[in-house]
Amino acid sequence: MVNAPRSARHGALLVGTAAVLGLLTACGNGKDVHSNPPITASGTAAPATGTTESPTSTTSVPAATSTGAASSAPSKAAPSASGGGTTAAAASSRCHTSELSASVGRNDPGAGQENFPVVLTNRSGRTCTVRGYPGAAFESASGSQLGADPKRESGSPSTITLRPGQSAWAGLTFSNPGISGARTATPAALLVTPPDERDSLKVTWTGGAVPVSGNSSSVFLSVFSPGTAP
Repeated sequence: MVNAPRSARHGALLVGTAAVLGLLTACGNGKDVHSNPPITASGTAAPATGTTESPTSTTSVPAATSTGAASSAPSKAAPSASGGGTTAAAASSRCHTSELSASVGRNDPGAGQENFPVVLTNRSGRTCTVRGYPGAAFESASGSQLGADPKRESGSPSTITLRPGQSAWAGLTFSNPGISGARTATPAALLVTPPDERDSLKVTWTGGAVPVSGNSSSVFLSVFSPGTAP
C-alpha cells in the first residue's frame, strides 16, 4: 500500500465534502421549486366594485330614484278649460239667423260693375257679433238656384259688434251683363246666410237681371263692415 502524503489526503477530503454539500443543495432547491408554485391572491386582478371608478365608467341612477324624480316633477298642463269657454263664449255672442233681418240696399254702379250692399240688422234684444262673409244665392220664383254660388273677394275679416238695431253690410258685386255679354236671369229673391249659420233669410230681389252663365258671370261677396252702405 502506498501511503499518500497527509496534505494530499486532506485536500481530497475537502473536495469530497464540497461535492456532497453541492448535491444536497441542488436536491433541496429542486424540491422547493416543484412543491411551492407562485401564489396568486384571488380578487386582486381588478379593483373591488364600488371602490375605484375607472375614467370611462358611467354611474347609473337607481331606478327608484329616477321614478321618484319623475313623479315629483310637475307634468305639462293639459289644455285649459278656459279655451273651450272662450270658444263657447264666442259662439254664444254670435248673431244667429233668428236674431237678424236682411235687406239689399240701392245699387251703386261704377266702371261696368253693379254693386249692392247686403245688410244684416240685429233685431234681437241683445248685443251680438258678425264676422267674415255672408252666404248668398239667387233664387227663381219656383225656388231653384240661379247661377253659381258667389265667390269671396280677398279681405281681412273683423268682428263687428251689433247692438240691438245696429247693422253690418257686405258688398255683392258682378259685371254688368250688358257689357260682359253673360247670359242672364231675373231672380225673384236673394237668399242670405249670416256667417257661421245654416239658416237663410230670403230677401225680395228688385235689382233686375243678373249674370248666371257665360263669360264674366261670377258674382262676388266682400267681408262685413259696420253700417248699412259703403
